[in-house]
Formats: sequence, C-alpha cells, structure tokens
Amino acid sequence: MRIDVHAHLWTDDYLDLLDSYGRTDTGTQRGTGAGATEQELAARFALNDSVGIDHQVLSVSPQVPHFAEQRHAVHAAKHANDLYASVVARWPERFSAFAALPLPHTDAALTELTRAIDELGFVGAAVTTDVLGRTLADPAFAPLFEELDRRAGVLYVHPSGHDADTPLIGEHRMRWMVGAPMEDTIAAMHLILAGVPSRYPNVRIINSHLGGALPMLLQRADNQYRWESPETPEKPSDAARRMWFDTVSHGHLPAIRAAAETFGADRLVLGTDFPYQSGDLLRRAVTSVRDALAPADASAVLDHNAAALLRLPAATN
Repeated sequence: MRIDVHAHLWTDDYLDLLDSYGRTDTGTQRGTGAGATEQELAARFALNDSVGIDHQVLSVSPQVPHFAEQRHAVHAAKHANDLYASVVARWPERFSAFAALPLPHTDAALTELTRAIDELGFVGAAVTTDVLGRTLADPAFAPLFEELDRRAGVLYVHPSGHDADTPLIGEHRMRWMVGAPMEDTIAAMHLILAGVPSRYPNVRIINSHLGGALPMLLQRADNQYRWESPETPEKPSDAARRMWFDTVSHGHLPAIRAAAETFGADRLVLGTDFPYQSGDLLRRAVTSVRDALAPADASAVLDHNAAALLRLPAATN
C-alpha cells in the first residue's frame, strides 16, 4: 500500500479563519490545488494514480492553529479537524488525517487529540517544529508526549516557516529553501538532546524532509554531545533511529541515500509535500526513491514502511 505521509489540504474558509485571528502568511497558500473542491480532488487523485499513490495522510501544517489566544486556537483546530473528518469519511480509501492541535494550550490540545483519535478516527497528530517560538521539547508539552506514549500514537513534525527564528534566513529570501530544513534539523536535535525519543519510546515521531541536515550532522553530534550537551541520555544516533523521516528531498538522490545509510531504510516513509510539489515534481518524489535505493529498500520505503508505522487496517489486507 503506497502511502504518502506528507500531504496537505485546506480550504479558503480555513485560511480566512486563520487570517481573522491574525495570521499574515496565508496568501501564498491559496490557489495551489490543496483544496477540497471536486475539481481539486479529482486532479489530486489523477496525479497520485500516475505514480501509484494509494493513500495520503493529510495535515494542515504549516497552517496550524497555534495561537496565543486559547479560544482562537481551539476554534481553528476544531474547524480543521472537522474538515478532515468530512473529507476522510467521503474518501476513506484515499485519505487519513493527522489532527491539528490548539497549541500552546496543552490541556486543550489533549482534549482535541482525544476527540480526533477516539471520535474522528485520525491516525495521529501534526505539529510544527516550534510552537510560537517554543521548542517541542519544552516541559510544558510533556503531557502531550505522555498521552501519545500511552496511546502509542504518531506525531508528525513539519517546519513552521518561522525562519528558525533568525533574520539571517528571514531577511534574505531563504524561508523555505534553507529555513525549512534548518527547522527540521533543529527540532529533531531538540527532541534528541532532551531525551524525548527514549523517555517516550512508544511515540512514533515522523520528521519532515529527511530530518533536514541531520543525516550529515549525526556523526558530528555523536562525537561532540558528551562535552557540549552532557545531559543527553543516549547517543544522538541511537535517539534518531527511534524516529522516522519522510523522503521529501526534491528528488536529490544523494540526500535519500545519506538518510537511508544514516537512519536505516526501515526508518524512511514516503512523502511528496503536495501541493508544494505537484505534477512532475510529485512524480519525481516517488521515482527518486526507486532511483536512489536498492530495490528491496525502495520497495520497503514506498510500499510497506508507512502502512506498518501507521497501523492502518488496509496494511493487513
């Protein structure tokens, strides 16, 4: 079963709601083909069929309902999750969903996580690499990890598009081509150095974009963590291999090979980044895995790893 774990869907109504609560960056997300109209879904399905993608797991990130005002965050999260529930109910063979959470409000996030998984049937939750500038390893979010650990739940981590909180990225037109993978790298290292993967071993964490630069930096981290971050409970490479990584690499074969050699091919799951990669770029997101890896590893990454990780019923058919 070929499952794409990195795919987005939102409507103009949802983006309008975010705008009304103070977001200022939704303009570029409109008209991308990410909507839920009949025309947009038909085009999405045809594109997926052209490369054998059976199923996509939807997430609203980076258009997440993270707001300082709790009522805004809760309303937006419910709006997103109700939208996804309706789409999945109509197309269950095509879609599953990661829940949007009203962070940084941990108690409200736990309530919405319970609703999304127990009532709406979602397969996990999605967050961004930071929550309004706070690391995911912030102790305030420990109850969320505890609940996901109790459930053996999935947490999908996607860049926030906040330039890794540095003007050296944001003021030099590098938000997505450099900033996003740097956010992936930083978030993964925050989790590793804080011991989150070992403290919550049942949480199935999926990092975007092959973990950013992590495949190139992991040996360096292993060599240096004892003096720079001595509280780290295990080697960074051991912690990294407790997590999973989607294959969005913009078709760069050396990056896919480096990730497979660093983490193990069993820790990679297919991602396309639809709609940001569409048409031939999306097709390349699939064919590049076949081109980069040995046939057995490519088959595992494309058609087996995600189904096993997500424990979808169809995986046992």
